Amino acid sequence: MKKIELGNTGIEVTPVGFGVLTVGNTQLNLPLKEGAELVQYALEQGINFLDTAQYYETYPYIREALKHTDIRPVICSKCLDEGYQEMEYAISQALKEMELDYIDIFLLHEVRADPDWENRTGAFRCLMDAKKAGLVKAIGVSTHHVDVAQKMAGIPEVDILFPLINMKSLGIRKGDGPGTKEEMAAAIKANADAGKGVFAMKAFGGGNLTGSYLEALDYVSGLEGISSIMVGIGKKEEVDRIIEYAEGTIDPSYVPDIAEKKIRIDQGDCEGCGDCIERCPNKAIFRNRAGLAQVDHEICLTCGYCAPVCPVRAIIMF
Repeated sequence: MKKIELGNTGIEVTPVGFGVLTVGNTQLNLPLKEGAELVQYALEQGINFLDTAQYYETYPYIREALKHTDIRPVICSKCLDEGYQEMEYAISQALKEMELDYIDIFLLHEVRADPDWENRTGAFRCLMDAKKAGLVKAIGVSTHHVDVAQKMAGIPEVDILFPLINMKSLGIRKGDGPGTKEEMAAAIKANADAGKGVFAMKAFGGGNLTGSYLEALDYVSGLEGISSIMVGIGKKEEVDRIIEYAEGTIDPSYVPDIAEKKIRIDQGDCEGCGDCIERCPNKAIFRNRAGLAQVDHEICLTCGYCAPVCPVRAIIMF
């Protein structure tokens, strides 16, 4: 597969990457051997870009995969913490658990509207120091927020932007309200014009747009400034199809089978606002004992009407 440089970082990535979150305990919860074999398969088929995070707890899958191949992929990890020491620990943990000498990309994870960026100054300072020390090659942020993405274009120390973008604007935020795909696309272009590497998340809107596979990918890959699309993968067949897409050999009539997929609500992301409960036409979403939204799969229609109203993209389909 061809490779594209991420901005001015010197890091070259394939136009599609493997989001390793999918194999971990918050989603498919694959056995270590099975998940590692899937990561290894993707690398050997040509994908050279992996995304993980401290929060995902998927480092063991990557470590095991790398033990069985000579391929050294580009690896991106992320941390949610605000402080210098917490970020320092996160970098050390990633290096140790994946048995690496350095990590290609390390990001502040899911930066939200102000004052979140200011609150995480310590963590970003640690990233800058880690880059100087050679522990990390490139640094930046992942975000669902248009306003954050816009701000990053003007910060020279930010090398990488990892934004949420999809054809239905699912999960895009701006301040305390929703943002649009057009606004995020403009922010992406501004970052690319500033020399930053940009790769995209949630092209399928957390799985809710998987039924429009080609259309969803065409939209994001066609945006000016996007170097790669990070896709959650759970099966070898999904590796094969995304590579076919990247290489232009996929059947133009391809539609994935989503019959076995279910709507789920990530309990780590849900904020208990109740918007999805109100929107569900079949009353299949309820509040659990923790006050968070949960799906009753016995009556869920898998219509996806709930996903657009979730302010934090906690609703996923897999």
